[in-house]
Amino acid sequence: MSEPSDRSPVRARSGRRPVPGLIFLLVLALAALGVWWNVLRQDAAMEQAEAAACTSAAEAPPSLDPASVTVRVFNATSTAGLANTVADSLQGRGFTVSEIGNDPNPDLEVTGAGELRYGRRGAENASFVRVFLPGIGERPDTRADAVVDVVLGPEFQQLASPEEVAAALAPAAGASTAC
Repeated sequence: MSEPSDRSPVRARSGRRPVPGLIFLLVLALAALGVWWNVLRQDAAMEQAEAAACTSAAEAPPSLDPASVTVRVFNATSTAGLANTVADSLQGRGFTVSEIGNDPNPDLEVTGAGELRYGRRGAENASFVRVFLPGIGERPDTRADAVVDVVLGPEFQQLASPEEVAAALAPAAGASTAC
């Protein structure tokens, strides 16, 4: 028979080492960290894209009903009948034309394609009218109403085509839905 000893029994080694398991867990943790890093980076990129879309929507010309915009068309050139021709075209596009004539402010030099004159209340209307008149400048003034004066200059060619107007107004509609 065997005699009991005071020593505790020795356990047999299992042959397993903890290092490979720790390495596996470390690799798994790094992979999870990489996935989260990518998700957070994509989220930040989407927020930036949304902010850019909202900014472009704010900068885009307003999409108004032309019937709600009243314009006065003035000729600042030596071309006879230009104001009548442009006024007829604007009326054909739905604008309300309240006055047609020569520039009532001949002291103001008009260069280029012309200029839009408007007060603070007419700023949104002027942005909309600008879509129809490519290359036209602006001259804000102190009037109290929302009427926009279209003053035609020596380099005025023609109104923008309906396709050009639709293309200019399309980004405003698409970007504002993203906001």
